[in-house]
Amino acid sequence: MTEPGAPDPISSGNPVDIPPHMAVSYLKERVYAAFTGLAIVLVMYRGSDHYDPPYAFEILALGVVAVVLAGFAADGIAYLAVHRHFPVGDDLRIIVGIATGALGTLIFPLILITLAWLDVLQLHTALLIAAYIYLATLALIGWLAVRKAEITWWQKLAALVTLVLIGFVVLAIQVLAHSH
Repeated sequence: MTEPGAPDPISSGNPVDIPPHMAVSYLKERVYAAFTGLAIVLVMYRGSDHYDPPYAFEILALGVVAVVLAGFAADGIAYLAVHRHFPVGDDLRIIVGIATGALGTLIFPLILITLAWLDVLQLHTALLIAAYIYLATLALIGWLAVRKAEITWWQKLAALVTLVLIGFVVLAIQVLAHSH
């Protein structure tokens, strides 16, 4: 454990070099945000005739921001518990970067909903495209997770299939929870 103000041995002096445990957090937060966004989009898609674009925009933005803030709080509390002081310097920048990176999952879906708001797209279409974007995001994260792993090709395939199956279970649970 380091003392307040002392250099943290797990943090890099270079802000570009993210320690592996923080890279894990970065990917994990993106997965949480993408699953949350996907669940919200699918629930609204199922009942899109009952929602208008401003409401869809608000619900998606608030839902994903809430998950990101929860992740930010969890990272801060975990850091405090392990290091016995609040994150500062590079560590704080990394934790903030993890949270703001996860907010990136909102960009294209909110643009699509805005286009529906401006009557360029139907809300139903915007939500469907947003769902595909979230699915592609999750697939890309899964692929990035296994592509450089030092395992055989069939273990990589098994890992991806497992990720997809777990993803469907998580998604089903989230959609069920958000549809009540």
